[in-house]
Amino acid sequence: MSRLTVWEAETGRQLLKTEDAAEIAAALQGIGVRFERWEGVALPESATNEQVLEAYRPYLSKLMGETGAGSADVVSLTPDHPQAGAMRAKFLSEHVHTEDEVRFFVRGSGDFVMHVDGKVWDAHCVQGDLISVPANTRHWFDAGERPYFTALRVFTDQSGWVAHFTGSDIAERFPVAA
Repeated sequence: MSRLTVWEAETGRQLLKTEDAAEIAAALQGIGVRFERWEGVALPESATNEQVLEAYRPYLSKLMGETGAGSADVVSLTPDHPQAGAMRAKFLSEHVHTEDEVRFFVRGSGDFVMHVDGKVWDAHCVQGDLISVPANTRHWFDAGERPYFTALRVFTDQSGWVAHFTGSDIAERFPVAA
């Protein structure tokens, strides 16, 4: 289930915890983050990346028209991937991108954790969730110790997705909520 947990960054005091999608969307909208639920499309586990893209084409076309994004692809990670640990570790530290980071979870889950306005916002996204983290927003991503997800990535320029690390240790102080 989707979940949003918000803490004060300095004290660690929990300010909000909700699994209500409308409340999650409203709270995240306040910091410029887009969150919405899309109707699921039945796809076999063996679906190719092209089949996934085609199944979600109506959603993607609408989203890309609204945002001006030029392309989309599919990214997947499973616990048995030989580089799963290294791939997970790559984005566990706070960083920013020069382009919005847009993800739609086709399967599985992951946490986008943002550091905005003196607060830490942990958006636990699951199958059917779309999240768009604005460019230059301090954040990190964690798919857990046994990462399992398939997600659509939407972008204008792939170079905008290069992570620029902030050097902050905040991600170590706020591990992903269970």
